[in-house]
Amino acid sequence: MRKRRDSAWNGIDSDRVLQVLVHNLDGMVFRCAIDDQWTMHFVSDGSRELTGYCPDELEYNKVTSLEVITHPEDRAQVRRAISIAMAGSGRYRVQYRIVHRRGEVKWVLERGAVVLDEQGRRVLEGFIEDVTEQVLSQRQLADAELRYRSIFEDSVVGMFQTSIDGHYLAANRALAELYGYENPAALIAGLSDIAISLYVAQGRREEFKTLMREHGRVTDFESEVYRRDGSSIWISEHAHVVYSPQGEPLYYEGTVEDVTAQHNYRQQLEYQATHDPLTGLPNRNLLQDRLQQVLRLAQRRATKGSLAFVDLDNFKFVNDSLGHGAGDKLLVEVARRLKSCLRDSDTVARYGGDEFVLILGDYGGLSDTLHILHRVQDAVSAPIMLEGQEVRVNCSLGVSLFPDDGVDLEVLLRHSDAAMHHAKKLGKGQFQFYTESLNVEARDRLALDSALRRAVEQDELYVVYQPKVDANGRPFGFEALVRWDSAEFGSVSPVRFIPLAEENGLIGQVTWFVLREACHQAAAWRAAGNPKLRVAVNISPSLFREKDLAALVMSVLEEAGLPPENLELEITEGMLMGDVQRALAVLDELKAMGVYIAVDDFGTGYSSLAYLKRFPIDILKVDRSFVIECDCGNEGLAITRAVVSLAHSLNLRVVAEGVEKQTQLAVLNALGCQEFQGYLFAKPMPAAALEAYLANPTIAG
Repeated sequence: MRKRRDSAWNGIDSDRVLQVLVHNLDGMVFRCAIDDQWTMHFVSDGSRELTGYCPDELEYNKVTSLEVITHPEDRAQVRRAISIAMAGSGRYRVQYRIVHRRGEVKWVLERGAVVLDEQGRRVLEGFIEDVTEQVLSQRQLADAELRYRSIFEDSVVGMFQTSIDGHYLAANRALAELYGYENPAALIAGLSDIAISLYVAQGRREEFKTLMREHGRVTDFESEVYRRDGSSIWISEHAHVVYSPQGEPLYYEGTVEDVTAQHNYRQQLEYQATHDPLTGLPNRNLLQDRLQQVLRLAQRRATKGSLAFVDLDNFKFVNDSLGHGAGDKLLVEVARRLKSCLRDSDTVARYGGDEFVLILGDYGGLSDTLHILHRVQDAVSAPIMLEGQEVRVNCSLGVSLFPDDGVDLEVLLRHSDAAMHHAKKLGKGQFQFYTESLNVEARDRLALDSALRRAVEQDELYVVYQPKVDANGRPFGFEALVRWDSAEFGSVSPVRFIPLAEENGLIGQVTWFVLREACHQAAAWRAAGNPKLRVAVNISPSLFREKDLAALVMSVLEEAGLPPENLELEITEGMLMGDVQRALAVLDELKAMGVYIAVDDFGTGYSSLAYLKRFPIDILKVDRSFVIECDCGNEGLAITRAVVSLAHSLNLRVVAEGVEKQTQLAVLNALGCQEFQGYLFAKPMPAAALEAYLANPTIAG
């Protein structure tokens, strides 16, 4: 093909062909400068017919310029279109008016591009053609439409024309009255932005436009819309796109009908089909849909969920003794209580009789599910007045997990129903999981919870102290750590019982116990001749949110007779995030007392340098996960060096915790850590062993 084309051009004077084409086109080919007058460098012969000026008169503005013959009202529009092209693709297309030499006004269409000339300067090259006939035809069409305005105005159906970008161009009286306006003019002025001002559902106008782009029309487009007084109605729209002769969309036009009554009737029928008439809860029909939604969400997030079957105990007794009316009141109240126990994303449905089903999405682990189940049991078993009598009922629950125990409603219900009947056999008012391993885990957790409560009440907890030393093993102070030796479970790791204390609300009592013990011990050190030793106590996140935390700490210090400078409070960096102003206020109060503030486990959270600079912090503790890798080189060393460097840049003292080897100590000492803590120096020890340790501190390794 290439050779054939070359051979065809070989016998043709291409320059002559191009010149003939350029000078015989019905329109004007041009090149012009990008300046105030659009100074013409070249104009084709078509300028005579288009403008009344020959090329010699237009080139280099000898008689007039393109800017001058452009209609004054359209000059800014033309320049704006070209400016946009210069900033973007370089191509532009603009329709505007020019004034012919004879004084008549013509409509022209200019198409061009920003290019570089032979000297590398940006110029415009393009083509301008006369489109007056097309524009006049469009206007004649508009005039013809005006002749039918009476039909438009007098129709009993709402009718409209709107621009593509969402403004009313025309509306009839029926539409104005439908939307609550006095007349069409008031409607057009009041609804300046249809997308925001008319449709209740955000994005509904975009859906309308999408259908128009894809199909050119909408049919039975049903939406909820606002009336002028703020009330809403439901409408059905039938509309289509009106195109120009060139196929460009000009505007939308169509009709509007009020379908509020029909919509509400359909909604009522749908609600009756999917909700229990007594309690208003979703029924079996809707339960399937709700479960599918939660299953899809769990699949996307790679999470789990649970389905609980709830059966009221002794409901038949209430029905038989107090009557069906009392039984219905009980079911309504139980439904209300169940809803109050769940999150908005969860579902409670009435399955039938005295049976309910709970769908708990975004399963956060066994502890979250147990918390909700306990809340449900407590809520249901609370007394209720029926027919003048105080009545109490319990419930039995069976729980299945998805996707572990099934991924469809029938299977999950069958499994949770089996678990519920097992719970009834064990004794009413209980819950059981379908999976026995979870039952064992749940029972163990409940037993541990009870044991921890007894431990707090019966003083089973005690405090041990781990030294914080310099590189030579000389102690600066001690960190107070809580321990638990249970009569039932033996020695329980803090990793196991501290999170449990956070969940069940015991952490406050545990923390104050440790704080009091530690402050009295530090006061004893001072009395024994060690006035500079500090004791460090961890403050839990829940306690940190207490508004009177500083006052409570001061009361413990006064009770022990310990100066504030001998106390160090350790917080995690996650506690600094969230409500920054609240955290700053609490720390300022504590700092004003004179206590030291340390950030524990630094590097494992999400705090930034900008936040750390705002808080009155004295000490940064490098987390042991970084310390144990600091002597391995590469990434471990780089992270530790960065943390220490950050602390020094903020004038903070650096403590490395979890030091177990001499090589780690050497690296951390070289990086500039001032204090060290770990098994290399000493394990946590009871208060009774502290006197001997202080008399002869040594490095264990």
